[in-house]
Formats: sequence, C-alpha cells, structure tokens
Amino acid sequence: MTSVDRWQLPDGIEEVLPAQAATAERLRRRLLDLYRSWGYQLVIPPLMEFTESLLIGLGKDLDLLTFKLTDQLSGRSMGIRADITPQVARIDAHSMAQQGVTRLCYAGSTLHTRSKSLLASRSPIQLGAELYGDNSLAADVEVVRLMLTTLEVAGIGPSVTLDLGHVGVYQAVLASADLTGEQEQTVFDALQRKSIPDLQLALTGVDSGVAELIIGLVGLHGDDSVLANARELFADKAPDALAAVDALQEVATDIRRQRPDLDIYFDLAELRGYHYHTGIVFAAYVPGHGQALANGGRYDNVGAVFGRARPATGFATDLKALLQLVPAQADSRGAISMPDSDDAALAATVAELREAGEVVINCLSTAPDPRCDRELVEQGGAWQVLALSTH
Repeated sequence: MTSVDRWQLPDGIEEVLPAQAATAERLRRRLLDLYRSWGYQLVIPPLMEFTESLLIGLGKDLDLLTFKLTDQLSGRSMGIRADITPQVARIDAHSMAQQGVTRLCYAGSTLHTRSKSLLASRSPIQLGAELYGDNSLAADVEVVRLMLTTLEVAGIGPSVTLDLGHVGVYQAVLASADLTGEQEQTVFDALQRKSIPDLQLALTGVDSGVAELIIGLVGLHGDDSVLANARELFADKAPDALAAVDALQEVATDIRRQRPDLDIYFDLAELRGYHYHTGIVFAAYVPGHGQALANGGRYDNVGAVFGRARPATGFATDLKALLQLVPAQADSRGAISMPDSDDAALAATVAELREAGEVVINCLSTAPDPRCDRELVEQGGAWQVLALSTH
C-alpha cells in the first residue's frame, strides 16, 4: 500500500473541512431551530439497528442502499442506516405511541452502498421533518411549506420549482389494466424512464384503450394545464384517478396563497417512492442542480409493522447538498490570543469572553494563532483586549 492509498477516501465519501464544517453546523442549527418553531420535536435515532426494523416498510431500494453486518453480541443482522425516515416512524409508532398528531424532526449522518446519482454523496447528512396522525391535505400542505421554508432559510432561491405528483393517479390507471406482476414491473420501469417505445412493447396484447391511457401518463407533466388534460383523459377510463388530480389542485392552490409566484410543476407519472408512498409526492429543484434538493410525500401506515398504523407525511434534505449552494462563511470576528499562564484573573476574563461568544486561543509559542486579530494584555492590574501587536 502506498502513501497515496492511505489518505484516499472511497468514492462518494468526503470529509468536511473547518470553514465548510462551521457553515454546516450553523445551517444545521438554524434549520433545527426552524423546525422547533413550527412545533417539530427533535429525535436522535441510532446509527445502527437490526435490519428487521431498519429495512421494513420502504421497499427494496432501501435494502440495496444499506450496509449490513452481523452483530457480535446477538448474531443478528444489523444495518447502518441509509435513511432516517423509517427510524422516526418506529419512534412515533412504538417508542412514543402518542395519540393525535405528532411532529418530529431529525438530523444525522447516513451511509449508502452506492451513490443515488453521479454527483450525490454516499454519506449524506439527512435532515427532515415528519408529521404523524393526520391524513388531511392540510398536513401535506404544512410539510410542503416547511420544506420550501427550509430552502429559504438556507439562503437558496428564489428560483425554486416545486414538483408535485400523486401515486393515486398511477394506481387508478394500473387498476384498469389487469397486468401480470412481470408486466407491471416492466411498465413501471418504462414509466420511470418516460420511454414510450418501451411502454408500447411492455403493453403488447393489452387492450388498446388501456394501453393508450397508460402511455398517456408520459405526457402529463408541466404547468396547471396538465390537470385539465388529466381530467379529460381519465374521465371515462379511470375515474378513480380524478380524486388524486383534485387533491393536487387543492394542494397547489393552498401553497400559492402564501407563495403566489412559486413555480409549480406537475408530473403525474412521477413514481419516486411508489412502493411505499400512498398519496401526494413532492420535490424541490433549483436551476443548475439536476437532483432534487429536498423531497417527500405521504406514506401512511408504515408504522403498522411496528404495531400501530398511522397516517404520515414528511420530507428530507441532505445538508451536504445544501452546502454546495451555500458559500462557506468564515467567522468575521477573528479570535483573541491569550498568553499561556495560570493567572486566575486571566482565566476569569477568558471565561467571560468565551461565554460571550468570543474565540480565545491559548498562545503556546511566541507566535499567536493566525486567526487572532486581538490579544489579551495585562494593563493596570486588569486584562484588556487590544488589537494584536505586530512586534
């Protein structure tokens, strides 16, 4: 092994150096304070859990993203969390078990076996908020508004696009198709890619009217006109999809009351998280950043595997992804150099300065730390903060 091999990090794994780390911590604290001000209580789930609880409820994609190992104490399979959402669902359903609405938030490191995209980190710092116990569209709207406010507080915008979809559209359309399990998976994969040729091939032998309906989903993305087109398409052949379309319209209308200039993009073939989402799905995008900066949706009844089915909606973002769009900010106040001394009066003065938020650095040699622009000097029996002398 060469010296280069020793300091290299795995692909997609990165370290955060002082200036950016300070920015990350300030942003993390600011966002958690935001969630607290909305009534969301902080929880800190464990980094590892038994896979029986860690991987349940959110589909096979999470299983593939999770690093697994054997617990040396119990012999059971454990996983390093790749997503904090199922952990928070367990806390709501089992550890807290409260009646009524529960609002929880979190921030913590996760680990992925592979990157979700070419530019994504394999070790995201996931922040998010979850609302349990209310199945209304008002709850979905609250979570979407909090997601948008998260980006605003982070200093990202104002050119944010909200992407809205609803898994109920696909469910209703698919119900009319009577596909085999294999066909359904093939159609699902083709819809995710929005590939009409692959869809036509997958729907060979399916009733032409039903096939046309499914293929029609590919074009249902864009501005508000998409909803009108969807109503026309679904009116006779998939009327159950109309309730999902109406829900999208209501959510968009409610959000625009506070953000009339927000760009809203509807995508009725959006299948992200289809296997566990049960209603509205949403994501936030900004120009020049190909991946969603934050996303979420409704995922009712995930808590059933923990003994209590609960309505649930929430969102998550990656602090590292946010940092790519937020410049690192050095502390403009500088620091204060103090002599290396056991003087009691000096120690008391240093304690007061640090309590007031100042950075005071012990000078261990003749040269102070380069961050220092001031120094503590004894004058007239008292320690004073003066501009750093150049001698």
